[in-house]
Order: sequence, then structure tokens, then C-alpha cells
Amino acid sequence: MMMINKNYHTPVLLKESVDGLNIIEDGVYVDVTFGGGGHSKEILSRLGQKGRLIAFDQDKDSKMNLINDNRLLLINENFMYLKKFLKLNNILKVDGILADFGISSHQIDKPDRGFSYRFNSDLDMRMDNNNPLSASHILNKYSSEDLNKIFKEYGELNNSSKITRAIITSRKKKNIKTTFELNDIITPFISKRNSNKILSRIYQAIRIEVNNELGVIKSLLEQSLELLKIGGRICLISYHSLEDRIVKRFVKTGKFEGEIEKDIYGNFSLPYKSIGKLIVPSQTEINRNIRARSAKLRIAERVRV
Repeated sequence: MMMINKNYHTPVLLKESVDGLNIIEDGVYVDVTFGGGGHSKEILSRLGQKGRLIAFDQDKDSKMNLINDNRLLLINENFMYLKKFLKLNNILKVDGILADFGISSHQIDKPDRGFSYRFNSDLDMRMDNNNPLSASHILNKYSSEDLNKIFKEYGELNNSSKITRAIITSRKKKNIKTTFELNDIITPFISKRNSNKILSRIYQAIRIEVNNELGVIKSLLEQSLELLKIGGRICLISYHSLEDRIVKRFVKTGKFEGEIEKDIYGNFSLPYKSIGKLIVPSQTEINRNIRARSAKLRIAERVRV
């Protein structure tokens, strides 16, 4: 029996991403972003009785979507600890890894999580409630320099310094506690024409810092080099340029920065081979799920180096 809550999250690029894994019936696979269980359900439907699926999700709410299948193990932890928890379960190598880096609809639409500027709630934005760092702490305790860096780098905002100054000025009078208080502070610096887009970028920047999202993605990619069998596949769904740049460069070069390594013969030493071209949602999928519109899927295969 599969207890999937369809209102929790609609899986993006479902067929394309699971097709990309090129599933072996008796293989071992990892869904590092279980969420509503949609991708996991599809993977299980293609596995044989001896196949295994290990799923990760640090959000404890994901347990409400538990799939009753003895081939599945759900681990309520951040996937930055992927290697550690696989090893604890006697798994050293896997045949495929799937990651959907988007925030779930459940997290956005649940007002008390503080992820959305549309609801008045405490400034939280933690994907893991055990995380000691919240949006409120960042906005009220971070230095002007650190705040400006977050908005400039993670929000890609041209007026990051103005927004930072407004926050610093406001918090000197009283702590910024709610999303609507934050909105009131930054709205004067946003044009009405682009207000939703800019607000989304500001909230994105804070959320990335709270959850160390880019660092976690890098950690996953580095661990994948050791965990994936030769010929194994990794399917990665990103939603904004910061994520996609990291994924694209790593798939292409096996590195996040610097020169590509060469072997003793002068040939490039590349751990991954790109499979196909960049995949984006069809207009039909976007019409059905507007939150899929910015998704980008990259598929790569582990090769011998």
C-alpha cells in the first residue's frame, strides 16, 4: 500500500528523471529528496522484488507520506550525510541517485514554516526544525556585510545594499519577527511591476543561508563520486541559476572551480558523462503545475577515470 498525500507535493519531471536513472530491477537506488514520495513511488514501480530504494528527507513532515514497501528505507536526515547513513545500512555502492532540489509545495503553503512572503508567520524557513539557525536570527543578528553578501550572491539583487540598510535601520528599533514585518521594510525598495519576483529572490536568499542549500548540493555531488557504481546514473533537478551552475559545472568537469585535471597522458580526467541534453518541463506539465516552470534536469553517468 502506498500512502501518498497528493496535496503535499507534485513531483516535477517525474517520468523524465526516473527514465534517466536507467533502472536495473535488482539495483540499489537513492532518492535524496523524498518529499511527497512521488519520485520514490515511480522508482519502486520499476524495481524488482530484490531491488532497494533508500530515501532521505530532513523534513520530519515527510513521514506522513511513508510508502508501505519493504524495499524502501526512509531516513529522516539531511542528504549531506548520505554516505554515513548508507554505510550504517551496509550499502557502499549504489546504481543511481535522484535529487530534486526544489522546496516542496507543502513547505511553501504551510504558513507557520515562514517560507513564503504570502503568509504572515514567524521568520523560520528551516527545512529541519532541529536546525538552530532560523531566518529571524539571520535578519536580526547578522552583520551588515554578511546580510549584503547573502542578498547579492544568493538573491542576485542589484539593490542588495539598500535592502540591507533598511533591515539594519529597522532592527535597531525592534527585532524583525514576522514575514509581513519584513515585507513592510523591503517593499519601498521594490518596484510594483516586479514585486513578486524580487520578494521571491529575497526569501530565496535567506532560505539558502538558513539551510546551507548550496553547500549541501556540493556535498552530495562530491559523495556521489564515491558512491555511484561505474555506469550508475545521477539525475539532478535544479530550480534557479545558483543551483544549476553548480550542477552543470560538476557534471561537465567533476569540479566546482579551478582547472580540469588531466591524466599522465594529458587527457582530461572526467568522472561523469552527460546523458542527453538539458531537460525542462513541457508546457503541459507547467499548465498542470506552475511551480515546475523553472525546473532543469541534468542526467549524468559515472564513468571510469
